[in-house]
Amino acid sequence: MSLFDTVAPTADAAPTADAPSPAGGPGAPTGPLAERLRPRGLDELVGQRHLLGPGSPLRRLVEGGGTTSVVLWGPPGTGKTTLAHIVSRATGRRFRELSAVTAGVKDVRAVIDEAREALSSSRSSQSRRLVREAGLFGPAEGERAPGGALAADLRTVLFIDEVHRFTKTQQDALLPAVERGWITLVAATTENPSFSVVAPLLSRSLLFTLTPLTDDDIRFLVRRALVDPRGYGGRVRIADDALEHLVRLAGGDARRALTALEASAEAALAATRAEPPPAAPGVPAAPGAEAARADATAAGGSGDRPAGGASSGAAAGTTAGATAGEPAEEAAPAAAVDLELLERAVDRAAVRYDRDGDQHYDVVSAFIKSMRGGDADAALHYLARMIEAGEDPRFIARRIIILASEDVGMADPGALGVAVSAAQALDLVGLPEARLALAQAVIHLALAPKSNAVIRAIDAATADVRAGRGGPVPAHLRDAHYQGARRLGHGDGYRYPHDHPGGVVRQQYAPDELAGVDYYRPGDAGFERRAAARVDELRAALRDQRREAPERLSDGARPAD
Repeated sequence: MSLFDTVAPTADAAPTADAPSPAGGPGAPTGPLAERLRPRGLDELVGQRHLLGPGSPLRRLVEGGGTTSVVLWGPPGTGKTTLAHIVSRATGRRFRELSAVTAGVKDVRAVIDEAREALSSSRSSQSRRLVREAGLFGPAEGERAPGGALAADLRTVLFIDEVHRFTKTQQDALLPAVERGWITLVAATTENPSFSVVAPLLSRSLLFTLTPLTDDDIRFLVRRALVDPRGYGGRVRIADDALEHLVRLAGGDARRALTALEASAEAALAATRAEPPPAAPGVPAAPGAEAARADATAAGGSGDRPAGGASSGAAAGTTAGATAGEPAEEAAPAAAVDLELLERAVDRAAVRYDRDGDQHYDVVSAFIKSMRGGDADAALHYLARMIEAGEDPRFIARRIIILASEDVGMADPGALGVAVSAAQALDLVGLPEARLALAQAVIHLALAPKSNAVIRAIDAATADVRAGRGGPVPAHLRDAHYQGARRLGHGDGYRYPHDHPGGVVRQQYAPDELAGVDYYRPGDAGFERRAAARVDELRAALRDQRREAPERLSDGARPAD
């Protein structure tokens, strides 16, 4: 197949993963499990419910056959390529695919020229069809599809994967074709399109944001793969703990989940063919499994696929029905995937970590306390542990940002910027690469001087506000920009700091009740050691030293009068 050959199956094509022949037959579907199970329509797509509801733009594009181009932005394994195939298949259009990693401007222009020629040919064919429908001529050979219908529209859907890797020149080459409707562009990217796609192309396209699949989505996907004839047709079952480990490994990535399932399922099937495996912990033995294998061998089969291609519909431990993920009634299949086998197959040990249980809170607590205590090594361990267990990296980034202000604060004013930059890097590049930015921020915060003066200061101020202390804003600080404000005395006596040496002038800023209150008390570490002298200098310059400053209490309250 050449770079520009269509990948959409024709009516005369041999069975493919989209149209499987009976399992075990000569035309049985081959290829990676993720490719065999690629959804054939929107109703088979798992996840992305926010994009696929009734009347949604994406559903209208698929069902209505519009010409609007789209940009699909989301992490790997969320369905970007699948959606491109669905758009092409549902509209009956030609499908072309380019990878921005290998294609150049010449390749892009070749596809566009081919699309223009096909579109022109299609329109000429439609004109001839209208003439023939008027009864002047009969249909020309090749103008009717095998089923008797008139040939489909030959407009082209061009799918470009990783479009962010295209240069500005390469992206600009797409503009005329998109603007004139010669192609319907479906561009996929894992990076923020605002930074990676040129503005003219983005303005001519609909932007759809795809989100990682939920844990329930991954469970459904795995269960469906076990019973679908295109997958394992009921020949494999998976234990509860193995399923949960697989869900954590996937991290919301459907392709990763199916790849891990395929590795472990093939290992289980190989073990079953070699010798009957012992019952896996938590997985009931398959009744009649040996007899079933004997029958298959006697019939000349290898046991790789069930005869007739029908799903046995069983997945034990946590079992799955063919459509809704409910337990099936038939006998359990022979091959079993347990936790130990899954760990060996994917070379990833199960991490004790439950995002909704004690392990979650224990690991997060240890992570924060390790950074606060200055142990970068321990903090990195807990960071890796959370990432490997499938913790939402945005949650990790938020905890790092909070710690930067709460436990480092003004001892290292740049720490907050480092934490925020790590979160932005996560948004731009995603995992696994973003783990580097998160690790850099963790190391920086662990090594930084520590101070909790920021949280103590805001907590003390908050305590006074909640206790009703404060009073009116001093008159000279009130807004004096509206008509009549001066008559009320607003702004009278305000001294503009920039008109005075050093940009500091003595005047009261706090309400009368809180004049002289010290909320911020610098520590003696890092930048705050130098900041303390500046704070004292400013307070002396700002305050009327003739007023006696009220003493502060540790909880933010003031002494009783």
